[in-house]
Amino acid sequence: MPLFSYKAVDTQGKSVVGRVEAVNLFDLEQRLVRMGLDLVTGAPSSQRARLIGGGRVTRQDLINFCFHLEQLATAGVPLLEGLNDLRESVENPRFREVVSGLIESIEGGRNLSGSLAEYPEVFSKVFITLVRSGEQTGKLPAVLKSLSVSVKWEDELAAQTKKLLMYPAFVGSIVLLVTFFLMIYLVPQMTGFIRNMGQEVPLQTRILIVVSDFFVRYWWVIILLPFAAWGGLKAAANYNPAVQFAIDRYKISLPLIGPILRKIILSRFASSFAMMYGSGITVLDAIRTCEEIVGNRVLEQALRTVGQQIAEGKNMTAAFADLELFPPLVVRMLRIGENTGALDTALLNVSYFYNREVREAIGKLQAMIEPALTLLLGAILGWVMLSVLGPVYDAISKMKF
Repeated sequence: MPLFSYKAVDTQGKSVVGRVEAVNLFDLEQRLVRMGLDLVTGAPSSQRARLIGGGRVTRQDLINFCFHLEQLATAGVPLLEGLNDLRESVENPRFREVVSGLIESIEGGRNLSGSLAEYPEVFSKVFITLVRSGEQTGKLPAVLKSLSVSVKWEDELAAQTKKLLMYPAFVGSIVLLVTFFLMIYLVPQMTGFIRNMGQEVPLQTRILIVVSDFFVRYWWVIILLPFAAWGGLKAAANYNPAVQFAIDRYKISLPLIGPILRKIILSRFASSFAMMYGSGITVLDAIRTCEEIVGNRVLEQALRTVGQQIAEGKNMTAAFADLELFPPLVVRMLRIGENTGALDTALLNVSYFYNREVREAIGKLQAMIEPALTLLLGAILGWVMLSVLGPVYDAISKMKF
């Protein structure tokens, strides 16, 4: 159905703006009436407008969504009433549009999970699967609470990562700017003077002059090359799955950063697996769903292998141990959880284990990056000063007064 933009008023006379799918203007008016709104103006909207709306839906919006519905569901408030209350309090225009669409879809006969599935750009597959499981088992409030905790963890992790990258990005930019200034402006100013001194130019000075000439002639190549390489690599990865697989393998094999990425992915897997298993989803279905959320082809293939081995009759602990995805401590925790029937608790412990490891690793990496970049800047400045002032000092020392 086409997407319509509308402006309407509610029963209290408050203006409401949003988008909703409808066959035509008459159908749009009827849908808004069922939502308690009176149509003022309406017009067809493009599909692109639906995707970008009035902005993107943030993790904070999802956290509020889960918390709001969990509290109301626990108190026994009907779902539609809860969504209507949430729509009135939402400030993000895009998310208000999504909530309005959910209300319309549920009034049309769909359940909450089916309505969420209409917005895959907002709600992940794990989110939808867990809500569906909560509806089927009657544990929707508990599922929403777990989802709220999970989204909070992702938000905290994103904040930590942003904090980790801010200082290196700032110092790295300064290093690049200083390097360009030295190579394009300062060194060429000194080159003629050094060559006219009439003495042999040291090796490090000759190297500096060659590097400076390259910067002067091909500065545009140096600037465009990283972007061209990134674009070409991305295009190759989209065209050839083998390239994407190799890139994903390289990511988790990088020194320092690779182990952190692996721990983040496995922590996300363990947390999602625990929530799905605790909500009544079978082990195989949970693994199949997690394959699509890990975001790494290497680990996705490993989980697919684990699922196949479990389907063939192998126990889960042995399947994970054979692939060497988890350290021995984590495998032992999985074995205890599997033997005691408390697998979801064991998986939550795994998630806690990796969360702690990620926080510690990010802290250590941040402590290492800051002095490393400072040393790099100092090394570049020292090389330039030694290469430029060295010949000058040698010439002055040989002069006879």
